[in-house]
Amino acid sequence: MSELTFEQMLEESLKTIHTGEVVEGTVIDVKPEEIVLNIGYKSDGILTRNEYTNEPNVDLTTVVKPGDTMEVKVLKVNDGEGQVLLTYKRLAADRGNKRIEEAYNNKEVLTAKVVQVLDGGLSVVVEEVRIFIPASLVSDSYEKDLTKYAGQEIQFVISEYNPKRRRYIGDRKQLLLAEKAELQKQLFERIKEGDTVEGVVKNVTDFGAFIDLGGADGLLHISEMSWGRVENPKKVFKVGDKLKVLIKEISGTKVALSLKFEDANPWKDAAEKYAAGNVVTGRVARMTDFGAFIELESGIDALLHVSQISKDHIDKPSDVLKVGEEVTAKVVDFNENDKKISLSIKAMLAPEPKAAEEEDADVVSVDIDSVIANESE
Repeated sequence: MSELTFEQMLEESLKTIHTGEVVEGTVIDVKPEEIVLNIGYKSDGILTRNEYTNEPNVDLTTVVKPGDTMEVKVLKVNDGEGQVLLTYKRLAADRGNKRIEEAYNNKEVLTAKVVQVLDGGLSVVVEEVRIFIPASLVSDSYEKDLTKYAGQEIQFVISEYNPKRRRYIGDRKQLLLAEKAELQKQLFERIKEGDTVEGVVKNVTDFGAFIDLGGADGLLHISEMSWGRVENPKKVFKVGDKLKVLIKEISGTKVALSLKFEDANPWKDAAEKYAAGNVVTGRVARMTDFGAFIELESGIDALLHVSQISKDHIDKPSDVLKVGEEVTAKVVDFNENDKKISLSIKAMLAPEPKAAEEEDADVVSVDIDSVIANESE
């Protein structure tokens, strides 16, 4: 029996490999765009950057080093130059497919980094499997600009799994809705009418502001923003403001809020401050044809009727007054139940001196009366 040559013994000691086979290799050299592995075959295996990962421009020297071991899949036993071509990302994708299938069947919540923001949604990668999250499933509300998600780690579930078409769809929206529903349930178990709670201004409109209470939004209507008069909510509040608000009413999932706290109610001491006969000072807040409304303090306006502005005839208040002007007047009527106060400037004016003849007549009249009174005694 003839003896085997060294080359023959070496070749027999080396394993045979086939395309599609999974092998383990040891890194013997690394370049930025290529990894060389000893896979126990007569030729070394070559793993290019494109076959290592889907992420572009990765420097392979930063992810592996000589001596590392890794499992790879054989793409081609001989590339024409005697080299074995390997792939890592396709092996990872095969395993990733199984991982995605399990997550889909178990409704598992996955976490992955957003690797690309597209016109129609977001792209994430789980174990080398690219998953698309449509814009409509990114959030529980419409978001025009998705660029803020770039590079962020987000949670989602797999809502569609179709490996034949390589179609994997993620859904983040249903997680947000489920979380919001749970927070809403906890909120309504905790709050009741009359409570004071903290919230954050979420949106401001012409008629009020929506306040995020942490589980539900409450409406702070313009009429409940202050004991005084608010003309434009957008000049008073901005998105992100933190507020302590009073829960005025709960109706199903609708919450009405107020900033009119009773301890700050200006009508609390109004009966004493604005009793009939008191002289008060305020500023003209607004005017109508029949009179001017005078703001005595925030939350308390009084009516100065056009007939009470002057002893002279005035057609309309704007002929003699202007908004913002300070006026002093006497309280002629205070109605606490209806929260109405009437003022008069005319009541403060001294009576005009009477003509001499009228004064003499009055004197004579008084004298005659006195005489008659004395005679009757």
